[in-house]
Amino acid sequence: MSDEGRRIAGRYRLTERIGRGGMGTVWRADDAVLGRQVAIKRLHDRPELSADELATLYERTRREARSAARIAHPNVIVVHDVVDDEGRPCIVMEYVPGPTLAELLEDGRTLPYQEAARFGLDMVAALRAAHAAGVLHRDVKPGNVLLGAGDRIVLTDFGIATTDGTSTLTKTGEMVGSIHYMAPERIRGRTPGTASDLWALGATLYQAVEGRPPFRRATAMETAYAIAVDPLEPMKQAGPLEQIVEALLSKEPDERPTAEQTERALQAAWWGESTAEPRPATAELTTVEPEPRPAGDSGRGRRRGRKGLLLGGIAVAVAAALAATAFVLHTTSTSAPGHAASPPTTTASASPVPAGYHLVRDRQLGVSFPVPDGWKAGKRSAESVTYTDATGLAGLTIGVVDPAGPDPSTHFADIEANTKVNYPTYRRLRMQQTTFRQQPAAIWEFTFQGRVRVFRAIDLGFGREGDREYDIYLSAPDAKWDTYRPVFDRARDGFVPSAS
Repeated sequence: MSDEGRRIAGRYRLTERIGRGGMGTVWRADDAVLGRQVAIKRLHDRPELSADELATLYERTRREARSAARIAHPNVIVVHDVVDDEGRPCIVMEYVPGPTLAELLEDGRTLPYQEAARFGLDMVAALRAAHAAGVLHRDVKPGNVLLGAGDRIVLTDFGIATTDGTSTLTKTGEMVGSIHYMAPERIRGRTPGTASDLWALGATLYQAVEGRPPFRRATAMETAYAIAVDPLEPMKQAGPLEQIVEALLSKEPDERPTAEQTERALQAAWWGESTAEPRPATAELTTVEPEPRPAGDSGRGRRRGRKGLLLGGIAVAVAAALAATAFVLHTTSTSAPGHAASPPTTTASASPVPAGYHLVRDRQLGVSFPVPDGWKAGKRSAESVTYTDATGLAGLTIGVVDPAGPDPSTHFADIEANTKVNYPTYRRLRMQQTTFRQQPAAIWEFTFQGRVRVFRAIDLGFGREGDREYDIYLSAPDAKWDTYRPVFDRARDGFVPSAS
């Protein structure tokens, strides 16, 4: 531990070794400039390597930092900096306290399938974000999955990732990565793609519920052969996860589900449903089963001590059973826990009404805002009004809290605490403080499972001028979130706290 106490780049003091792999050691360090803890990945001394081989290794390390820095997502490690230490590059990252998934699975330990599905949902969200940024991870495995504070799941170690338009930095015939999680096409020397990362996700989930990698053998060579040609051993503890894991571990990349299909199947498994294949969103549209509808009360009944929460009209029976809870939260749709939207922009004034929208001047609430043409006013209370589209599944709710509490984020945190108790289907995507039009604000995104489909919601609370808080809330089916999300953006940008 002779390196303990050393300063890197004159700024980062190494305090504790928290991980060690084949290429480097990860240290917890104190940032003397910003007064925070960070993690630093520092390469091992490799005297056996030639100058060219060292140059390749160092460039691979710098690429790791560039690859991770391209991805802005809560389930992907945040890279702060790359610095040199005695000629070797070191990656400075956020420090995520907590164990790796590999540590949770040591000695053949397993997770309940629901917990494994939760890990899988956040991992596939991270992969969707990475793939959207043109980055292949190429080393997805339990050791590269961190469990942080608040049950945050983080994908780390992009050390052998590749990005669009860059070389592979490997010699012909060389394979890099962990053999137990290496997709068959990589074993066969083919070019990996996004499906290769999904195979590794499947192998990780297999181990999470079965206690071992899916094709573990006595030697690396035997393992590689088994991955390439052997059938998958039947799963015994996977429950409703079995079918999606088997699909992810298909030998041929084009036979594996997409990331979007994987996410839907994991969501179904999380709720204990077994599906022969990921359910297409279009199939849900033909159902005659009643759907959850956006609630008219914007959830702003938080004031005057009302703390209850009812997830947007999930069903009349549920509403009656939980009548003691005092306010209704709108239905929500979930897209991948991966598509975290940008924080609200800070603007000094509202934008013009965009094409396809009309301006609503609500004198009762004292506000005006744009609404899509064809959306109709629905349930109204003294504090809120909801506009819904023709399907009744998507809703925009505008609410006013008067008098407001001390801070929007405090309100959201109180509501979330009740939500977790009453609704196990709730999943937070993000909750963060921000500002909007130079006023304190908070943004909250979450998902939950409706009776037929998954919903996602986004809620912006802001303002304290005149002791009022305004809330702009959108909920819609996850499968069409990208279609509906602009409604929130336009209502936010065109919102004016005066109907005059």
